[in-house]
Amino acid sequence: MPRTRHTAAFALITVAAFALTACGSGDPAAGPAAPAASAKGTIPTRDVVSSVKKNNAAAALLPADVRASGTLTIASSVGTPPGATYLPDGKTVAGTDIDVADAVARALGLKLKREVAAFEAILPALGSGKYDLGTGNFGVTDERRRTIDFVTYLNDGQGFAVRGDSKLAKVTDLTQLCGRTVGTAAGTTFEVTLEENKHRCAEAGKKPYDVKTYSDLAAVWASLQQGRSDVVMSTINGLRYAVDQQESVRFLNEFKRLDVGFAFKKGTPLAPAFQAAVNGLKADGTYDRILKKWGIGASAIESSQISPPEIT
Repeated sequence: MPRTRHTAAFALITVAAFALTACGSGDPAAGPAAPAASAKGTIPTRDVVSSVKKNNAAAALLPADVRASGTLTIASSVGTPPGATYLPDGKTVAGTDIDVADAVARALGLKLKREVAAFEAILPALGSGKYDLGTGNFGVTDERRRTIDFVTYLNDGQGFAVRGDSKLAKVTDLTQLCGRTVGTAAGTTFEVTLEENKHRCAEAGKKPYDVKTYSDLAAVWASLQQGRSDVVMSTINGLRYAVDQQESVRFLNEFKRLDVGFAFKKGTPLAPAFQAAVNGLKADGTYDRILKKWGIGASAIESSQISPPEIT
């Protein structure tokens, strides 16, 4: 397809998804579709949170000072649906991360003071105490667990997408990327995975792949549509959603699954309460309603865990 059409298609999704507006994560043949409740290019707004009742048993696990203040500060990375995006007013945030966090807060009898922050800035800021917790489709890795505590609420991971005219059919080994340019978001598990495995191309006697990182996902997609990247690596759910909204791009495959969780500073006393709240939402059906709203039922977890080992 001519580049002018690629550019037009990108402009369309930029308006529909990004302007209305990042993780890390195997390979089931079928995956979650775009949210069925919404038309192409729109964001689902169905309320699935306000009916959540306080979970007294979970709330009792909160530290006394948190119960007394009734407020926590949360940093949210807002990029694209279904994780977190902006509604057409340009102010209201929406997405899986937002709904799950708001539902957990209701279950714990808390109010969240939400601040939108850059994905790569959130984890370092948790240790300084600037935020009590963060969301951003943060994949649970062994490296991150050294300095961050997680409470899981989703299973997502790493995947690939290409333009429709690409001859690349599937990426099951990163050496299949050798000689290509890969676009991804800065500060993510995607960037780490790509950089750590770059040497494998030379070892295989092939030209290395080139990693191009961008501060936001709109720029990542622009690099693909405009031919500056040959392939995009991002979240499985985010890729599937974005590909459904664009012409002449296609999802290749899942590459690696990762648990996704709320992020806290290491040693946080908040983790047991958040874990109990997530499991309570699973028990009362709220959790399933949130995932159905965003079309990601395949990313459901069996139960919430505190900083589980990285999925291998």
